[in-house]
Amino acid sequence: MVKEGIKIFSRIKPTKKECGSFEIGENSEGIATLTVHVPRSEASGHVNNKLETYTFQFTNVFDQTATQEQVFDLVAKGVIDNCLEGYNGTIFAYGQTGSGKTFTITGGTQKYSDRGIIPRTLSYLFSQYQKRSGLVFTTLVSYLEIYNDSGYDLLDPRHEASKLEDLPKVHLMEDSTGNIHLKNLSMHQATNEEEALNWLFLGDTNRMIAETPMNMASTRSHCIFTIHFSAREPGSDIIKRSKLHLVDLAGSERVGKSNVSGTLLAEAKYINLSLHYLEQVIVALSEKSRVHIPYRNSMMTSVLRDSLGGNCMTSMIATCAVERRNVDETISTCRFSQRVALVKNEAIVNEELDPKLMVAKLKLQVQELKEELSMATGEERTDELTEEEKKSCDESVNAYVADTDPESRLQIGADMRKIQLCFRLMKSFIHQQSSNETSSEGRAASSGNSSEGLRAEKPSYADNKQLQQLQELLKQRDDEINILVKMLKHEKSRAAAAEASIHGASTSSDSHERTTSSSQHKADTTSSRHYSNPLQDDSSSSDQLPGQPRSHGASYTKELSNAKQEAFDIFRRDYQHNSAIEGHKNTLRARYGDAKGVGEQVNSSRTRINDLKTQIEQHRLKRGIQSWSHKILRLLHDLCCI
Repeated sequence: MVKEGIKIFSRIKPTKKECGSFEIGENSEGIATLTVHVPRSEASGHVNNKLETYTFQFTNVFDQTATQEQVFDLVAKGVIDNCLEGYNGTIFAYGQTGSGKTFTITGGTQKYSDRGIIPRTLSYLFSQYQKRSGLVFTTLVSYLEIYNDSGYDLLDPRHEASKLEDLPKVHLMEDSTGNIHLKNLSMHQATNEEEALNWLFLGDTNRMIAETPMNMASTRSHCIFTIHFSAREPGSDIIKRSKLHLVDLAGSERVGKSNVSGTLLAEAKYINLSLHYLEQVIVALSEKSRVHIPYRNSMMTSVLRDSLGGNCMTSMIATCAVERRNVDETISTCRFSQRVALVKNEAIVNEELDPKLMVAKLKLQVQELKEELSMATGEERTDELTEEEKKSCDESVNAYVADTDPESRLQIGADMRKIQLCFRLMKSFIHQQSSNETSSEGRAASSGNSSEGLRAEKPSYADNKQLQQLQELLKQRDDEINILVKMLKHEKSRAAAAEASIHGASTSSDSHERTTSSSQHKADTTSSRHYSNPLQDDSSSSDQLPGQPRSHGASYTKELSNAKQEAFDIFRRDYQHNSAIEGHKNTLRARYGDAKGVGEQVNSSRTRINDLKTQIEQHRLKRGIQSWSHKILRLLHDLCCI
């Protein structure tokens, strides 16, 4: 148990002009002080017995140049660290309207550095979760708005589509132990910082805000953003639960100074009344002789019962507007802070036993006692195993099989029912693995030499590099074959063009030698047939490619007369594209020989890959059989020892 007073801080709102109505310093004991000077000209009457200087003590005073980060480090960090250890915490801001409470708690929207205590708290929490990796944390958030002494859930999805009076109100409920529970207040889990900030921004958009003469965006309600923690070590049945209230109180205002009316006037009455009840609770707590504490006067004091004089570590920040017209409100805020500092809280670590883990632990203990009793009496149990026991055996067998340590043991006790069940599970597991290996071999055989089959197999590390090189070589050879096929098609198209030109030349010969022209046209046709196939030659059998049929051009020209043969030879010799055609023939013969060699290399590579696959499968099967043999022998040895 930790007994300490509420820590109070003060923050001075920046002003457009320099103001000499306050002074920040330290007393002789090193405690921060805030001195407020009251101008003498404001005193009424000839005799002025009023104080002109008021000095108040605080844990720390933030001047007008203090940043949001400095405020968070001194006010909030200590409370958050205690919450992570299992203590409850509360941070609330108090002050007149327009003094900077919402800016301090929630922050501004102009710059990232203007983030308030709540966004920085969420960022700090999840960063601490990562540092404390040995614990399992669960985080829930809720956002309560107290408007005109009625509670509403700011995270209710119906908030935007419905009127405020149509929404369900949050009701207070008290259990037999005196703890307060809030009905109709939803709690949402946040697994990361982004989710928590989204819930915060959703609640801020649903808050009641209005423009008043004292503040352009005055919050007309009290808002309490609560973070619920739970932390435990893995396997432990002890859970630490805590909650952190981050409270943005509505600002008090003097109706005579603000001159509001209508709805704003009604809201100001409820705000001032609830702050008055809060002050009554603070005064009652500061007086040791008081027995009754009026928590139930308002909803806000009921919700903050633990934060004020209960099981909580609380910090308060008083925001002060130090302009001359606000001197009286500043003094009133500082006086309230001094009374709050007198309140003592008794904080304890909130630890409890997890019921689920406790039940599981007791079941395990009962099972162990039953096994010890069975061993002591020597009687075998004949009743069937429960579903939980079967599931436990299944998990134990799977863990034992997956464990690569040869010294590992299967701890199932001396119950023969469990031993038999474990043997059946291992037998079914072995049969299943054998069937899977057989089906994988069948798929590999059906796939043949396809690259998809090669990619589906996963060889061992020793043969992986060689298999990859063979696959790359096979791909390269396939690309070369595709290129050669394209070139052959291109040469065939060019030969067809040459045939067309030969046909045109034969038809343009002299008309008076029709017989000669007709014979020559037949020869041209025979020649064009020869040129249309780049893999054939009509000159001699030695020019033909292997496997190609012998051309009939030579036999046909032998049957021609000597004059016609001579004319055909002269025509073929003088043809302008004859040299190009001969060159293409030679090129095709050379490329055909290269393609044939590449095909032989591809076939040899595929044969080598199939051999490697067969060796890999045999090696894998052999290792699997050896591993299972060792494990079964080890299990039999353990059972014999038992």
